[in-house]
Amino acid sequence: MRKVAYWISVVLFVSGLFHLVVFFVDGGPWEGPVSWRKAVTFGVSFGITLATVAWVSGLLRVKSWVLGIFTFASVMEVLLITLQAWRKVPSHFNDETPFDALVARSLAVGGGLIIFTVVWIVVAALRARHLTPSMTLAVRVGSLTFLAAMVFGAVMIARGVVLTLTEGHDIAYATAGTWKLAHGVAMHGVLLLPLLAWVLTFTPLTEARRTRVVAAVSGVYVVAVVVSAVISGLS
Repeated sequence: MRKVAYWISVVLFVSGLFHLVVFFVDGGPWEGPVSWRKAVTFGVSFGITLATVAWVSGLLRVKSWVLGIFTFASVMEVLLITLQAWRKVPSHFNDETPFDALVARSLAVGGGLIIFTVVWIVVAALRARHLTPSMTLAVRVGSLTFLAAMVFGAVMIARGVVLTLTEGHDIAYATAGTWKLAHGVAMHGVLLLPLLAWVLTFTPLTEARRTRVVAAVSGVYVVAVVVSAVISGLS
């Protein structure tokens, strides 16, 4: 399953880059609910994230079926968002036709599956006893900030749904994404911190010093997540 996830992550990443080319050819706005931006950013981000989860789940000895769920949800999210980009309609909060409502609900289900697998990875990281201290710290902090990113995403979805019901679609499309900064900053610590711990194994530093380096960088990263959350909350 891990090899399959790696190959699919490449496909998702390439899809994001392809739609960046489409954007330059086709033009149109970069921001807003109807643009090529989401096809680009979701493809690239999910490509990186799926490869990261495949790697980290291997370190944590997470069951293959958990990675399978994350892989399925990643493909579904990118596929549906890309489909809506080609149809020139919003993907999230869009219930203007039965098909669009089905897409929006499917995206919500995919988000729920992703949160389930991320929680599973967090629990596995907190219970891990077989890794070096530096890598253990890296995967624990990285997985927890990854979970925080999922929470920020869920807040945006919930806010968008409420705004759609109370203020209308236009307000939801314009203001539901206020937590994008915090979501983006917290998203990739699950890659960066374990990658740092792995790179440090090729240095002459002792394990104790490697752990201190990982701890220092983790502290800076957590502060960055908190600051981005504060900024997002004030915007």
